[in-house]
Amino acid sequence: MLYRLKTDFRLSIITLLGASAVLGITPFAVMRFLQGNVVAGIVDTLILLGITGSVVYAWMTGDTRRSGLVCALIACGGAVTVGAVVGEPGLFWLYPCLVTTFFLTTPRIAVVLNIMSVVALVVHGGAFRSEVHMWTFVATALVVSACAYVFAYRNHNQRERLEHLATVDPLTGIKNRRSMDEELELAVANSVRTGLPYALVLLDIDHFKKINDEHGHGVGDDVLVDLVALLAQNTRKSDQLFRFGGEEFVLLLPGVDGIGLKAVMNNLQQVLRKYMKHPGGTVTASFGVALLKPGESVDSWLARADAALYQAAYSGERDRSFRGS
Repeated sequence: MLYRLKTDFRLSIITLLGASAVLGITPFAVMRFLQGNVVAGIVDTLILLGITGSVVYAWMTGDTRRSGLVCALIACGGAVTVGAVVGEPGLFWLYPCLVTTFFLTTPRIAVVLNIMSVVALVVHGGAFRSEVHMWTFVATALVVSACAYVFAYRNHNQRERLEHLATVDPLTGIKNRRSMDEELELAVANSVRTGLPYALVLLDIDHFKKINDEHGHGVGDDVLVDLVALLAQNTRKSDQLFRFGGEEFVLLLPGVDGIGLKAVMNNLQQVLRKYMKHPGGTVTASFGVALLKPGESVDSWLARADAALYQAAYSGERDRSFRGS
């Protein structure tokens, strides 16, 4: 539970809104029923039930996009209704809604919801003592919305940058091992669900340490970048390439069976032999391949490919063949 709250920002906002609704709205709903203000009490209750239902839906399905939008609609609509029914005291409920909409849904939708909420209260007009009061409210609502927009926009950009840094290899620009683990889990789950075959290819550049020692790390980096570019040019868009670590790479091939895998590997070996060069000569590589077996786990699948790579690397047949498992 805590892990999901830490890793899913929108879910944490939805949950926080739900907790705030329960703690903040429930006393007012009870008080209004006790005071005989049944309409306001019913409105508060419906808002509370709607937000709570959205929180439960978000936790059960993981669909924070829809639940966030529903929460934003309920919060803004409820705040406008409370303002219209209760009058001036109800206006204060709109301010937290103007802020949270930017974290519950997209900035464009949040701007539209905020403007519509303010316009609805202005058109109704019953919550304001005077025009000065009304326009003061409009000005402060716009300022709050503008500040929330800027903060939410910067927060979104920073989260995207952090996610990029956490999932992409900075040198080659391809996905790293963390992304690989997630994609392999998805591949296994998809294979179980649809029966689609998957192949895994582990690639290790031969004598890469020697290249670094004799020609410098700059040349070694260039070899890695050139290799990634070459693999990208000679694989499908649906194939995924990951940097496993150092000079090792993993290629995930969806929809590839044994016959197709042999054709892919033969093509890659020819391409690497023809185009991969460095100041000291040709760059060679060893391959280990494994087709996903029915019911197999990611760890077992990866271990078989790694064992095949080890066999290929030490069999004396570097770059002339590959080993499968």
